Amino acid sequence: MTYEIRPAQSSDHAAILALNLESEAMMSPLDAARLRQLDAESAYHRVLCEDGRVVAFLLAFREGADYDSPNYVWFSQRYDRFLYIDRIAVAASHQGRKLGARLYDDLFAFARDHGVDAVTCEFYVQPPNEASRRFHAGFGFHEVGTQWVADGRKQVSLQVANA
Repeated sequence: MTYEIRPAQSSDHAAILALNLESEAMMSPLDAARLRQLDAESAYHRVLCEDGRVVAFLLAFREGADYDSPNYVWFSQRYDRFLYIDRIAVAASHQGRKLGARLYDDLFAFARDHGVDAVTCEFYVQPPNEASRRFHAGFGFHEVGTQWVADGRKQVSLQVANA
């Protein structure tokens, strides 16, 4: 098996939407129109392919993006320069292979190459997402705030790590 990380292309959108749907319980819904909008605003939108087939993706934004996510807005109000991880998904069939870590390694290199010191993200703490907490702790993320989202149904831990 050969793995490759490359910039996402419009021809990858169907696979990205399928991966997002598969993981929707832990991230926000996404449709084709919204994906096109987010792709246009993103600073980093890459896919990880296995033998040419998309099996994971990561979407991230720099400060100043036209993005209405309450979590992105939270970071925008507190950080001058940052790279915000909006979403990452790995196919269920490929979990446990450290593909998410490969994408994070690539993202952190991207941040350093672009002079960005703060990489930011969030994950659910209500309902708890212990796997995400452990994963992010391994990359040096720490909590800088919390907020309730989804009309008060979910609480996120707002996290930052040094690139």
